[in-house]
Amino acid sequence: MSDIFIYTLGFLSQVLFFARNIAQWFLSEKEGEVISPVVYWQISLAASILMLTYGILRNDFAIVLGQFIVYLIYIRNLQLKKAWRRMHIVSRILAVAVPLAYLGWLFWGESYNFSSILKNEEVSVLLMIWGTAGQIIFTFRFIYQWIYSEKRKDSFLPLGFWIISTVGSLMIFTYAIYRLDPVLFAAHSLGLFIYIRNILLHFGYGSLFSKLEKIPFFNKVIGKIADKLK
Repeated sequence: MSDIFIYTLGFLSQVLFFARNIAQWFLSEKEGEVISPVVYWQISLAASILMLTYGILRNDFAIVLGQFIVYLIYIRNLQLKKAWRRMHIVSRILAVAVPLAYLGWLFWGESYNFSSILKNEEVSVLLMIWGTAGQIIFTFRFIYQWIYSEKRKDSFLPLGFWIISTVGSLMIFTYAIYRLDPVLFAAHSLGLFIYIRNILLHFGYGSLFSKLEKIPFFNKVIGKIADKLK
């Protein structure tokens, strides 16, 4: 399959992942505290499907494992936000059916399957272990977030989520350098700003919008964008 097509899928997924982070960051800056908006989890579902496709086509075990682990957590957060049932029935059916179809692809596919992923000669054993460890740590942030949210019966993005995100992202960033993967490299270089900024918000550092909101024009623009994202 064409490398251009594969990389295009990867970059599209990262554009969506970055868009969800920007939306979450923007709304958090607007509120002056870290929040967990519905749009964050909705975009996550679409981005995860694209990234899973990319991981399969790249024969990258670390990516495939990570996306399968977090997918159900995205859906659970939508349920906790009471937004899952508000989604169109077709969207919900596709959200459940597509990952199941991908599992079938990996079990019975001829060109891309679990065997080809685990025997990828382009990735050494040590590099696979490092990349997988980074992906597991990066993915664990959502397991931590899910447990935290279940205890409170609502969707939250706690401080630990952003700390784990930062550690896992740095590991995957180094993995991307050795793997020569422009998709992962771009994603984790851009994402680190959002993770660190949310840590600062948790510790009470003021919103970056606080001064802009004193100017009527910017206050109006920020308010309109925030309303669209909610």
